[in-house]
Amino acid sequence: MYGQQPILVLSQNTKRESGRKVQVENINAGKAIADLIRTCLGPQAMLKMLMDPMGGIVMTNDGNAILREITVTHPAAKSMIEIARTQDEEVGDGTTSVIVLAGEMLAVAEPFLQQQIHPTVIIRAYREALEDMINVLQNDVSIALDKSDKSKVAEVVKACVEEFVQRICEDIIAVKPDLVFTEKGVSDLAQHYLLKAGITAIRRLRKTDNLRVARACGATIVNRTEELTEKDVGTGCGLFEVRKLGDEYFTFITECKDPKACTILLRGASKDILNETERNLQDALHVARNLMLEPRLVPGGGAVEMAVSQALTHKQIQGPYRAVAQALEIIPRTLAQNCGANTIRTLTALRAKHASHPQGDTTPCSYGINGETGEIVDMKVQGIWEPLSVKMQVYKTAVETAILLLRIDDIVSGSKKRDRDGITAPGAAAAGQE
Repeated sequence: MYGQQPILVLSQNTKRESGRKVQVENINAGKAIADLIRTCLGPQAMLKMLMDPMGGIVMTNDGNAILREITVTHPAAKSMIEIARTQDEEVGDGTTSVIVLAGEMLAVAEPFLQQQIHPTVIIRAYREALEDMINVLQNDVSIALDKSDKSKVAEVVKACVEEFVQRICEDIIAVKPDLVFTEKGVSDLAQHYLLKAGITAIRRLRKTDNLRVARACGATIVNRTEELTEKDVGTGCGLFEVRKLGDEYFTFITECKDPKACTILLRGASKDILNETERNLQDALHVARNLMLEPRLVPGGGAVEMAVSQALTHKQIQGPYRAVAQALEIIPRTLAQNCGANTIRTLTALRAKHASHPQGDTTPCSYGINGETGEIVDMKVQGIWEPLSVKMQVYKTAVETAILLLRIDDIVSGSKKRDRDGITAPGAAAAGQE
């Protein structure tokens, strides 16, 4: 009985890894995915150039779009990519933040594993920290947004749309014209702003036609809206009218009607710019939707992460719980890195700002990092806010993903055996054993 050969349960083509080695590999895989898109966080985010198998090129800084295009083999890396897709489906924003935060949650757990602390102890502390994080977000850091106050909603959403288009429209609206002609295209976003001001836009005129209209109306053609003045606006225009003659439509300088519906049509100098603009607009629309569904806001620029981190630190619980508080600082640290600021000095000053904030104060500390300049500013004064629903989803997904990967202590991978022609032979393994 004692001299028998060991029983082989797994196939010869099956590979098995277990123990601490698996957990360390999972952590390294998670950190690798986080490092891949870490520079894509914040307004000074870098672009990634991706080439698909067909030779097409995509340039973007959208975390979900980047991870969709890459191919990975490690199961933990695939799990990290999956959480970006989940985040995008749930709230439509925060895909880069959730990957970066999940990678940091795994990174801070590695020293505890090296100290032979059981993963269950780490997981228990992570779950406790997550509950406290959500409570701090809901009760201490977030502020309510009055959905009926259209001006406040517009102020928040305004930061998420194309500011360049908005500035052009504001320059035009300032001189109070009734009709705008341009030789170039007009995006539907620009049409939205102009129509709200009672202004009609006619696009893609030939240069000769534009010159004739300018002469007929007594207007001056201007290339830059910053140079536009009231003297450039023609006052000789009569009524504006569009008529259908046969199968085609024609524009007459003769009464403007305000349409009640519009379709968003984006324009860009190239296909890459157009695709990136579309992704940005989708994020902006999701932000607006999230605000209407959950009308609560938290300060952006890493301010909320520092506030939650300070709240967890004040509990004076050591070990993995304290590590979660440290992991939250990865968001402001990354923002500082991506805009070229002195990371250590900036983060130290930001910690001091939040540490000096009175604990009993009902108003949360809203100091964060300006993603453009790297300076520490009051996000409340700057008007930089994020929806509470997005942050809650980011924290939940990041911590739960770290917990999921830490619970794995065994990886079994199998491969099919192929014959010379590359066709799988189902009975090959059995035949070989005989």
